[in-house]
Amino acid sequence: MGTQNRLLGAGLVTLGVAMATVAVLGPLVLDVLRYRISATSLNQVIGGDAAALAVVVPITVTVGFLAIRGHPAASVLALAPSIFVVYTYTQLIIGNEYLQLPGNVERFFPLLLAVFILAGAIALRAWNSVPAGRLPPTSVAVDRTAGVLLLVIATFVLVGLHLPNYLDAMRDHPDTVQYLSSPTAFWLVKFMDLGIVVPAAITVGIGTLRHRQWARKPVYALLGAYTLIGASVAGMAITMVARDDPDASTATAVGSVLLTALLAGLTCAVYRPLFRRAGTAPSVAVAPARLEESTV
Repeated sequence: MGTQNRLLGAGLVTLGVAMATVAVLGPLVLDVLRYRISATSLNQVIGGDAAALAVVVPITVTVGFLAIRGHPAASVLALAPSIFVVYTYTQLIIGNEYLQLPGNVERFFPLLLAVFILAGAIALRAWNSVPAGRLPPTSVAVDRTAGVLLLVIATFVLVGLHLPNYLDAMRDHPDTVQYLSSPTAFWLVKFMDLGIVVPAAITVGIGTLRHRQWARKPVYALLGAYTLIGASVAGMAITMVARDDPDASTATAVGSVLLTALLAGLTCAVYRPLFRRAGTAPSVAVAPARLEESTV
């Protein structure tokens, strides 16, 4: 177990360093790595890289050192940054207009792919090492809040972020700048958010509201990952407003910041039992009064 913890920790620290390297090489700092994307998508990458350096990288490295030290919560905590990287790097790699816009991102494909593979391996390793039956219990109030917030996330992503510009894309003459300038990225994000993020949030949200045992591990993963994704989306929205992007929306920026703050607070509440000292945490994952409720 000690060797496995050290390997997980080393992987997380490496992942954090790799993310920082990509962000520094990109348009935020050195502009050596140039994506083949539109000006609007470029603003989003800059905001996402800023959020990665300020929030995601420090969290990833910190969790890595916790794993190296053998902290029992490390595997659960590792789910959030690894899932975040799989989600965002899929878009960084695929969401380019390779034959239409200038850039050199293909030269950095091995680096981006290596980060993606490392994050996927960490996510699988962390998921398989977290037995749902040994997770500490959360209160009914926390479960209810988590379930409701996951449903709010699904609604915000569907109605607030994607429905307006999707309806515009269905017109004979759409005028959404991002769609017209970066259709590949536009549809890729639609596919991932509406095909993965929204269904996962709805499914786990309902399961958490109903106190289902199968939802206990996914709720840790989703709340943590969505908090990091929310920070990235907030960084993108703020950057677009600051740089007077034609697709910028102050309402989206404010909404994403508020939703990220709510997510961060709830995630801390859900994760808090993981940091109880050995011997003080409950020995079962579900309180006796809720055993029947937790049966599918």
